[in-house]
Amino acid sequence: MTIIVNFVKFHKTLQRIINSTQNQLGSVPLARMHFSASFVGALFVATIYQVSGLSKIIGQYGTTIVVPCNNHGANSKDLFMTKWKYEKRDGSSGDLLVKKQDQNISIIATDDYKDRVSMDENSSLLISDVTLGDQTTFTCMIVEGNDIAEKPVQVVVQKAPSKLEISGQVEELEIGKLTTMGNCRAHNANPAADVTWFKNKRPLVADGKGIVVKTSVEVNSTTGLSTTSSILQYTAEKEDSDTQFTCVSHHPAGDDLATAPETFTVTYPTEKVSLEIISDGPVLEGDNVTLKCKADGNPPPTSFNFYIQGAVVKVENSDTYILTDVTRDSTGEYKCALIDNGNMEASENITVNYLDMSLSPSGKVVKSAGESLSLTLQTDASGEPKVSWTKDHKKLDKQPKFDKLTYSDSGLYECEVAIGTLVKKDSFEVVVEGPPVIRRLIKQRGEDGQHKVLVCEAEGSPKPSVAWSINGTLPYESSFINGKITHKLTIVPPVNLTVSCTVSNDLGQATKAINVSTLFEEVRMDKQDQSDENDQTKLVVGIVVGLLLATLIVGLAYWIYMKKSKQGTWKTGENEDGSSEESKKLEEKLEDNSQKAEV
Repeated sequence: MTIIVNFVKFHKTLQRIINSTQNQLGSVPLARMHFSASFVGALFVATIYQVSGLSKIIGQYGTTIVVPCNNHGANSKDLFMTKWKYEKRDGSSGDLLVKKQDQNISIIATDDYKDRVSMDENSSLLISDVTLGDQTTFTCMIVEGNDIAEKPVQVVVQKAPSKLEISGQVEELEIGKLTTMGNCRAHNANPAADVTWFKNKRPLVADGKGIVVKTSVEVNSTTGLSTTSSILQYTAEKEDSDTQFTCVSHHPAGDDLATAPETFTVTYPTEKVSLEIISDGPVLEGDNVTLKCKADGNPPPTSFNFYIQGAVVKVENSDTYILTDVTRDSTGEYKCALIDNGNMEASENITVNYLDMSLSPSGKVVKSAGESLSLTLQTDASGEPKVSWTKDHKKLDKQPKFDKLTYSDSGLYECEVAIGTLVKKDSFEVVVEGPPVIRRLIKQRGEDGQHKVLVCEAEGSPKPSVAWSINGTLPYESSFINGKITHKLTIVPPVNLTVSCTVSNDLGQATKAINVSTLFEEVRMDKQDQSDENDQTKLVVGIVVGLLLATLIVGLAYWIYMKKSKQGTWKTGENEDGSSEESKKLEEKLEDNSQKAEV
């Protein structure tokens, strides 16, 4: 059955060839064409090849495409004719051009192709300014010797989108509400382009609820090109405030196109209000404090109610309120709330730190030595203050006490009271006065033994002056510290002297004397003292030796007596008890004598 159908097609094709050839050849006798049986068989085979051997090429819109004939024997001497034809939209065949052996190409098209077709030396068909109307089947017919062959080629025309754009964008998205974000259009493509929406570089997948994508294709009636439209409907979340949305088109004829990333304002109602206390540090009396009310809605509210110690203050077009020159009475709770929703409120406590101190005495205090001084420190603070003391800028371990003033208590006393960064200071000066008193007056021999040094140590305030009753050399005066002063004088007394030291100030004076001998007298007295010491030593040694000799004699006598006493008892046979008692009394007597001798 297939062969019969193909043969019918072959017969029609043969008839068209004959008619066309007669038109082309004019007066050439039909008998010279030599349509033999072998020619008819070859033509039938070519017709079968035409039906079963269809190939395809893809051309770009608006360019010149080359439709190959695959005629490897284009320069053969047996090639009689090459002809190109095409299938019209109604299914009929239309002729384009023909080239006969030893003749030029003849354009036989009478429609739009007459100015757009040509053929190269390889028998390939060239079509310029390709449009979508060129999407059809073009057939290359070759008559070579006794053979006729047809090589059909299907042409497909593609075109990438000319542009990609988003229109109808919204300015803001309301959280939880499905909103049309925009329409992305890929213009004038063939086939129609695929359009995809992306969120932060990830494709959006429609779920029919939170994400809805409506895609449509519009075909231009004149050009036949298609424009793809993709409308995105999206339900925004709070996190989408900084989200980037893009639209991308994909087409086999070119690279992907992408729109510039776009962000959308996401609006949502206030869910939480907070109050911020703005201060450089702990709030102190006299500071300015800023209250800042924050709401998490978008757009944020621009007006608030501030509750200031029981009073309501409405602030418009601002989210701050400033407390100026706060006092300790400003301590308390502060609130802010939305004007249109008083339940949306926040509160914070403000503690104003304060510090008062009172120190008594103050200024300069003059007291006499031995008197007492009452010291009182009173503080009033918002917390437990830290107290520190210094005397003459040196730290003290504790608060000073002045039960009985001495000269060493004189000085500048400073008290510092602090609570956090709040610090207050006060001070007073103590001056202890008294008439001078000489605490010590001594004499010393100089290191070289050739002079004497007199030392006078005194106390008093104001600083006492020191005067000697004798002139000397190398006078030395120590620093006046804690009411004490030391004065030294170097002298070489020619004779024994009585030297006095006198100290005086505005409150009185004191004098003390000391005997000073000459250096010669001291040397003589030293030698006499050494002689006396030698005589005393000899006397002590003699007494000790005498006592030792006496003890020895008494012991010897006792020993002889005891010996004789024991011998007499043996001779007379007397009772030993009597001798024993006598011996005991004798021993006690000897011991008493011995002790007396030692004394």
